[in-house]
Amino acid sequence: MFYLPLSLKASEHDDFQQVFKQEIKTINPDLLPLQQGLQHSTYANADNLSASILNHKENKNEVLVKTALFYTGIIAGCSCADDPTPVDEINESCEVLFTIDKKTARTTATLID
Repeated sequence: MFYLPLSLKASEHDDFQQVFKQEIKTINPDLLPLQQGLQHSTYANADNLSASILNHKENKNEVLVKTALFYTGIIAGCSCADDPTPVDEINESCEVLFTIDKKTARTTATLID
């Protein structure tokens, strides 16, 4: 759980997507389900995290934002001195539903299978 107050404030304005994408970059990536969303690697790397909003809607209590998150992952070797496995970054993505509470801006991020 984390807070997205700027996104909540912008939810009914034209600049919502821009504000949301910027605010996502400021939160601790450990609070996002990036590790659980890996498909091709074993360790999530959020250094170049970016987001694409697929849709967003509101109900009485929440702002719901379906988002594609793009990041990289690595395949971790055994970390031995003679480990021949190169440390290459692999492009990863996952879909996440962000649920922003309208009263508190308290937000959850849930991986969409």
